[in-house]
Amino acid sequence: MKSASADEKSAQLLHLVFGGELSDLKGIRFRDLDGLDIVGIYPNYAEAYKAWKEKAQMTVDNAQMRYFIVHLHRLLDPQDDS
Repeated sequence: MKSASADEKSAQLLHLVFGGELSDLKGIRFRDLDGLDIVGIYPNYAEAYKAWKEKAQMTVDNAQMRYFIVHLHRLLDPQDDS
């Protein structure tokens, strides 16, 4: 019988990275929902943070552009405190 690897044993803590242009800097309301940049889904916060940082740095000249990390694992299993 094949034993599970360390990656298979650890829980997936999925994170979504996305961004878009805000209509107002005082809130989180996107100018164009169809134009949202869905960067991707990542297996852990560290990988999501790297993707977020890269995208945020690429758009630093646009003050209206914002990128976010969503903790999908918390939405999928709200009882999990990971």
